[in-house]
Amino acid sequence: MLHGGRLGDVREDVAKFTSSHKDDARLADAVLAINKAHVVMLMEQKIIQWQGGAKILKALQNQSSGKLDPSAEDVHMAVEEAVLAETGPEVGGNLHIAKSRNDQVTTAIRMQLRKELIELMFALLGMQESLLETASKHVDTIILQYTHLQPAQPVTFAHYLLSHVDALGRDLQRLQSAYERVNLCPLGSGALATTSFPINRKKTAELLGFSDVLENSIDAVGSRDFILETQAALALMAVNLSRLAEDLIIWSSPAFGTVELPDDFTSTSSIMPQKKNPEVLEVIRAKASHVLGDFVASVAAVKSLPSTYNLDFQEVTPKLWVSMDTLASSLNLFAKLMPNLKVSVDVESKAAAGFVGATELANMLVSKYNIAFRTSHKVVGALVKALIDSKQTLLNATPEMLQKIALEVADIKLLVKEEDLVSCTNLRKLIETYKVQGGPSPVEVERVLIKRTQNLSLAKTNTANLKQDLANAENTLESVVQTYSLSNSPSNIRLKNSNL
Repeated sequence: MLHGGRLGDVREDVAKFTSSHKDDARLADAVLAINKAHVVMLMEQKIIQWQGGAKILKALQNQSSGKLDPSAEDVHMAVEEAVLAETGPEVGGNLHIAKSRNDQVTTAIRMQLRKELIELMFALLGMQESLLETASKHVDTIILQYTHLQPAQPVTFAHYLLSHVDALGRDLQRLQSAYERVNLCPLGSGALATTSFPINRKKTAELLGFSDVLENSIDAVGSRDFILETQAALALMAVNLSRLAEDLIIWSSPAFGTVELPDDFTSTSSIMPQKKNPEVLEVIRAKASHVLGDFVASVAAVKSLPSTYNLDFQEVTPKLWVSMDTLASSLNLFAKLMPNLKVSVDVESKAAAGFVGATELANMLVSKYNIAFRTSHKVVGALVKALIDSKQTLLNATPEMLQKIALEVADIKLLVKEEDLVSCTNLRKLIETYKVQGGPSPVEVERVLIKRTQNLSLAKTNTANLKQDLANAENTLESVVQTYSLSNSPSNIRLKNSNL
């Protein structure tokens, strides 16, 4: 804790309680870059002497995250103390001119978060790619889908996987949108009211690779909505991944038997040798609740704070990093698991037992026999009940049975052809008729696979461009720092870097 002058010695227990140093390692490189950009700007604006600025830059170049003093209060003070130790107070003491830890810390968080958002986007795209590759092998693989955990209608496994590709696509859009607002620079806002020094905020923003300045100084240091927005996007992604995990957990149970999980993503029981437990998916499902809980905790921490900076913010940021790590690892595990799933192809008996052709039978009565749908629904429902009571399935239905039930429950005469009844129990034929946009017919699924693969390629390119933009900014900053640190005067240097 910064003491001396206004305050006396700091209590050791208080220092330990309020220190953020254990969580600061993640920000060290960003803080070093911020100080370099800030000193370059101070030199150009003639706020500090050129020779002194060059010495500070040399001292900053000699630092790295591994060299910083771990006993310092936080990474910000560790950097300043390292510079002071190398340059002395008369030179290094100017490092903090026109800068506060308030604007520096939020800038550092944004810089680190940009990088991690890009890597999370790549992880998400990797999972989408895994899902698409797996889906391409199962365009004709029929599974049953469920509503209320009851057998509902047949689809293809590819169609099911594409539903998660699309959900992840929306997750990607939310991350991309959040990135735009994360990529704004608060540096230069000072503690809350900027500074009387003639600083150039646009210059430091450009040197640090930001798209623009976050203008209002109170908003810049006092808002953490960029963290909350990111956490909200992460919470929604966690919900989507948890639901996928839940499906696979249920479907891998013998009672459902839809999929078999790869052995290396499961475990057995310590006592029951027959068990194959879906523990990786269970942990992913549990960790999703942590992401949601950390989002709620962060919102609760911020919601009642007064304007500008409060140290409560320090307790929010670690929750962001934990959530980022959790989602990255979950996506990476899913991407490796999905291609190794085994899908059961024996669905006919389950489909018959679950009467999944009943919906199409009702539709057929409407389209071919001109029966009102609600009447058709009633008749087919009564047919299903009669078949269940007699321990039969839809495969046992006859035109005579349907005619008798239609007369009893709807007072209509109905004579259905045998082949029309049979057509409603052929799962493959049923799926081929579901060729409405977004349906599970193989033709429609093939179209969507092509489109989503094209979207994936474009998203990879756009994400790679974001990463390259940051790399270019880092290279430019290091080049400027190298040039300035070796120069005793600003002559000819400004012209070289006038395009910045």
